[in-house]
Amino acid sequence: MLALGLLLSILIGVSLGFFGGGGSILTVPLLVYVFRLPPREAIASSLLVVATASAFAAREHARAGQLRARVALLFGAAGMAGAYLGAQVAAWIAEGVLLLLFAAMMALTALAMWRGRAAPAAAERESSPGRLALQGFVVGSFTGLVGAGGGFLIVPALVLWAGLPMPAAIGTSLLVIVLNSLAGFAGYVSQVHVDYGLVAAVAGCAIAGSFAGSRLSRLVPPSSLRRAFAGFVLVMAAVILVREGSLVLQAGASAVPTTLPQLLFALAMLGMGIVAGRVSRGSDKADVTSFDHEGGTGI
Repeated sequence: MLALGLLLSILIGVSLGFFGGGGSILTVPLLVYVFRLPPREAIASSLLVVATASAFAAREHARAGQLRARVALLFGAAGMAGAYLGAQVAAWIAEGVLLLLFAAMMALTALAMWRGRAAPAAAERESSPGRLALQGFVVGSFTGLVGAGGGFLIVPALVLWAGLPMPAAIGTSLLVIVLNSLAGFAGYVSQVHVDYGLVAAVAGCAIAGSFAGSRLSRLVPPSSLRRAFAGFVLVMAAVILVREGSLVLQAGASAVPTTLPQLLFALAMLGMGIVAGRVSRGSDKADVTSFDHEGGTGI
């Protein structure tokens, strides 16, 4: 199992090298189901692995001039505060629930990767510091809570809010992931035991994989690899949901409306969601143009 785990660890780096992120959505299931770590310990360890591998990937992007340090520090500073807070909140949440949250994030990631994203066609522009800081805090909170580096949220935020071109958004995202992951790890380290030898081995394989991912990005059409990876992530999310099926059923049963006021409230929320979705979709059509991630998807 150790050899298999280390082999699979290379995929973490491949994801980082090609997509500009994605390490955490592979690292947590790997540590839980292959290395048999408890979920909370796996999340803490994954944060350190992702931080290390992302640092090497960020260095490569910086050498290519695809990293905006000012934006990364502003976004990342707010994200670090959110990540530390998220890690503290995680101490009060059952481990099974954390895994379900992680599976939900994986499913959203897969759907976002499969469909692609929208971005402005305009040139790079000056960002709003307040909005960037707020977005960074929210993304960082997810990072600390479920051990996800948050790149699949960071990249579109940097494209849409900071006006960065995709290559620069991917490189900048990696530096933000380093900051967020280290802050999240700081929030966890006092709560769990971390096997630093295992972390070093997994991180070493991930770093090696990141260089392979960079080469692969020049050989394989990005859209093809993006959709293949999206399908793989969706399957992994389904595996977690199946393994935690009893918890899913319990949560679903408790969420079913049992009285008329509860049913009316649920219908009202559903209607508001549908209206909000239509308004958002209409706004997107007016303000942005569709694009496929040519340089990666940034998970």
